[in-house]
Amino acid sequence: MFVPALKEVFDMCEIFDLRNASDEQIKMLQSKALEILVYFRDFCEKYNLTFYLCGGCCIGAIRHKGFIPWDDDIDVFMPREDYEKLGDLWNKYADTDRYSFCRSNKETNYRHLGASIRDNNTTFINKHSKNLDINHGIALEILPLDGCPDNKMKRIKQIFFAMLFSLFNAQRLPNNQGKFIRIMSKIILSIVRSQKLRYWIWSYSEKQMTKYKIEDCNYITELVTGFRYMKNKYPKCIFEKAIYKEFEGYKMPVPIGYDEYLKMAFGDYMKLPPQEQRVPRHDTVYINVKESYKKFKGIYYGVKEK
Repeated sequence: MFVPALKEVFDMCEIFDLRNASDEQIKMLQSKALEILVYFRDFCEKYNLTFYLCGGCCIGAIRHKGFIPWDDDIDVFMPREDYEKLGDLWNKYADTDRYSFCRSNKETNYRHLGASIRDNNTTFINKHSKNLDINHGIALEILPLDGCPDNKMKRIKQIFFAMLFSLFNAQRLPNNQGKFIRIMSKIILSIVRSQKLRYWIWSYSEKQMTKYKIEDCNYITELVTGFRYMKNKYPKCIFEKAIYKEFEGYKMPVPIGYDEYLKMAFGDYMKLPPQEQRVPRHDTVYINVKESYKKFKGIYYGVKEK
């Protein structure tokens, strides 16, 4: 009886198609993500860094006092100034044997526009990055908040550079951004093939889109979450400070103006979506909440296409 029981537990820890995962498997994934969030919260409090739950996690905190039942990750906002400090602080003082700070640079591209904290002892392989030899641990995603200029032309230029950054940093066709944007992205990437040139474009674009400091602006924007959200101009008072809400039995920070933020970004966020939309959003190759991604190199990732 013992061996089958062990096999059953191991099978529960493995997920191939996340969209067809059982409720129990999603809860196991959420539990591991929550461990990262708690460690991240304690680290940020110790080093005086500001962050807020955002997106589905912020909705979950208000509507469910925890995860949305079908949510498959954790996203947080961080003001640009603290976002830029985080990497150095993390690599100096965090438990990097357990959790790694990951952000695309000249040498390594994670196909993700923000930064992340990844659990080195777990596996979460997305289809869009299955060919990459990168850290594929379960991740807490960190999205920077930037100042939004009042001047209309400066705002148009900021969005233009944000779109360039998004395309050449991610270096993959965008999902859920519309057919036209996807086609144009494919054409542009087919023209600009040089990795050095792609890096120059996205690093230059990042400098241009982030040059408006929050303290000098009346509005705040998010520039790395797709065109739908980068158009939003949030009154700065929404993110004036954090307040704490219950999230899976812990107190976690949300923006003081969370109601206005969520209505601007998602509409009637207290209303549950249609049943067919209550599914995880990531398209995955393989997930394992108990085994390190390193064990699966050459099996589920880092395999050259035939």
